Amino acid sequence: MSVGRSSRPGEGVTARSAVPAGRAVRAVPAGRAVRVRVPATSANLGPGFDSLGLALSLYDEVTVRVRPEPGATVTVDGVGAGEVATDDSNLVVRAVRRGLEHAGVQQPGLELHATNAIPHGRGLGSSAAAIVAGLMAARGLLEGIVDLDASTLLTLATEMEGHPDNVAPALFGGLTIAWMTADGPAYKRLLVHRGVAPVVFVPTSTLSTKLARSLQPEQVPHADAAFNVSRSALLVAALIQSPELLLAATEDRLHQAYRASAMPETDALIRLLRQHGLAAVVSGAGPSLLVLGSDPAQRLTAADLVQRHADSDWRPLMLAVDLGGATVGAHSALEAEPA
Repeated sequence: MSVGRSSRPGEGVTARSAVPAGRAVRAVPAGRAVRVRVPATSANLGPGFDSLGLALSLYDEVTVRVRPEPGATVTVDGVGAGEVATDDSNLVVRAVRRGLEHAGVQQPGLELHATNAIPHGRGLGSSAAAIVAGLMAARGLLEGIVDLDASTLLTLATEMEGHPDNVAPALFGGLTIAWMTADGPAYKRLLVHRGVAPVVFVPTSTLSTKLARSLQPEQVPHADAAFNVSRSALLVAALIQSPELLLAATEDRLHQAYRASAMPETDALIRLLRQHGLAAVVSGAGPSLLVLGSDPAQRLTAADLVQRHADSDWRPLMLAVDLGGATVGAHSALEAEPA
């Protein structure tokens, strides 16, 4: 089983729930199992606060199996091992159950194994990836029973995450513009110019999204809002057509300066990199920083500058833009025949 392009909602249309919640009348057969892969994401990209997001080629992989016993067990390899919850309170498990609940299907026992590569608390969409992984697993487990279409997945993921800027690229890949309407979240997916070369620098420190958001004012000057509107529009053009404009297109006045006090080294490195002509921005809520190179050589320049000037250890990740988004397939080694 797989999630193909044909299952996506129409580009730009409002995502709305396709399956009403109701009382549980169907069950997923014990032994059915699926494997999900979800990309990391970087939101905001400088001026596109809460609207622009980019999928990156760094992945969490999750296998979910239905078992006869109630409850859930979770094992984790890689990032989060020994730290994240290993019972029903685990975010991936909660997302699986949310998808099944929405479909009106009985809640089964679950066995989950995660192999995580996306850093936690670093601004690379780890919570969005967990939510998308769980919902995609629910979709796979429900194949032949109930269809959770892509619009429904976006709606449920946004409800759990609180905003669509990370969950949209995690689901659909590429560059996404996401926005909220009276009927729920909507998105537009765009292909990124092949000359765009991302590199992420990940520090040892973490920063909570809640803290980062608390540092922003409730109101901003009109001139700053107008500034970001122009840069956001320019950024879309730079990413899909004119990478040479990325430095100007990634300027921001809405959030990065307000959050700088919580991540001073990130702020200092971004200023340094930009002084050298590199399109450096805070990745999501930080403290990781993202450089959108207009050619692959700029990634090496950025890595050299960070290595020479950083006060602490920063791990460089030379990544590509993920084009496919989250995928789900049957885990044949574990799947049992339907009852």
